[in-house]
Amino acid sequence: MEKVRILVVDDESGFTRLLKLTLEKTGNYSVLEENDATRALEAARGFRPHLILLDIVMPKIDGGGVAQQLQADPSLKKTPIVFLTAIVSPAEVTPGALIGGFKFLAKPVSLAALTKCIKENVPQARV
Repeated sequence: MEKVRILVVDDESGFTRLLKLTLEKTGNYSVLEENDATRALEAARGFRPHLILLDIVMPKIDGGGVAQQLQADPSLKKTPIVFLTAIVSPAEVTPGALIGGFKFLAKPVSLAALTKCIKENVPQARV
């Protein structure tokens, strides 16, 4: 079975590294970290992710700007994007809530919440 490819775009390298290690340890995912939001589009074009986890507050360009770039690319416009952010706490999240029209997860995020999100957004993720 093909591993689910996930691109994580966040300026906090410690966070992306931990997320990568946690997901890849399950054996079900291949994760690419990108800590410079200005390189997210290029990374996505090369990696062809099944899902993009995207921070909102980043230097140079915010997550909303990155999401617009990704959706403007014909080869990526159908790739699901989920914001992964600390601008709201897990306690503030309500079912079906969106930020800028996108689903989101609040940091800190549990592995259970993350894998549930992956299953909901990537049909081939049977984990």
